[in-house]
Amino acid sequence: MSSPMHVRKAIHFASLRAKLAQGKGGLALRLLLAASLAALLLVFAARTLSSPSLPQRQQGDEDTDTTTASSSADCGGNKGGVPLAVAEALVHYATSNTTPQQTADEIGVSLRVLQRRAPCNFLVFGLGLDSPMWAALNHGGRTVFLEEDASWIASVRAKHPGLESHHVAYDTALTDADALLALRDHPACVAQPDLASAADASCRLALRGLPPVFRETEWDLIMVDAPTGWTPQSPGRMGAIYTAGMAARARRPGRGHTDVFVHDVDRPVEDAFSKAFLCEGYLAEQVGRIRHFAIPSHREKDATPFCP
Repeated sequence: MSSPMHVRKAIHFASLRAKLAQGKGGLALRLLLAASLAALLLVFAARTLSSPSLPQRQQGDEDTDTTTASSSADCGGNKGGVPLAVAEALVHYATSNTTPQQTADEIGVSLRVLQRRAPCNFLVFGLGLDSPMWAALNHGGRTVFLEEDASWIASVRAKHPGLESHHVAYDTALTDADALLALRDHPACVAQPDLASAADASCRLALRGLPPVFRETEWDLIMVDAPTGWTPQSPGRMGAIYTAGMAARARRPGRGHTDVFVHDVDRPVEDAFSKAFLCEGYLAEQVGRIRHFAIPSHREKDATPFCP
């Protein structure tokens, strides 16, 4: 069974869990997930037993002491088992009452891209209940989470120490959205080749104080599912959406496009800012509340317009 098939099974389990959580009890859900996990393990066991890499029994081996044979078997010899990140995600969702924030169809949008591009560099605005899943789907790549709540980071790290997360402070409020949206026509924000230049030009949308990993890494995928944006004093996702778009435009020539996903586009800010700063001309797909943009590097050709 290939790695993409492992990933599809893992996401299928999460999908089953999300669908059943709306109308069934916790006991039935756990039984279904336990059965699914057991089935997956049986598949791995069957594959292991049929693997040609296993030593073949030779004539005369019948007289070999069974205790010696058992103790000499190399239990770690098969390196094709479930990757640790995938295994941890399976156990997490099989033993938890929480569900990912996105629906199965919405997750499928990012999953299809990850199947083509993983392992890759994946930046996620937001550390949530679905974070172990994203890290597992990008097994072998680097998945980094940017989170506004330092206490929540500590809580998640205690349960999932393998997740890479960094604290980010936002200096905007949802009440600033209209004024910030007007910056779509301001040269300081749209005439710059990258985020650092926009920040130097005093664009209010350019996030400051991002961890060094943001500048040191070229991101293949960026997911904007944070910060919070459902109360007037919440930071809102204005800066995160703008910053994701600028990181994509600053990608080195010859490295291809950047896939950017924005969740909750049913809300006014996510809807307006994704269209304005990620550009409707770069929109590749929308399913439910998630939009997928494919943004090319603006360093490929001088004077590339902000939007096509």
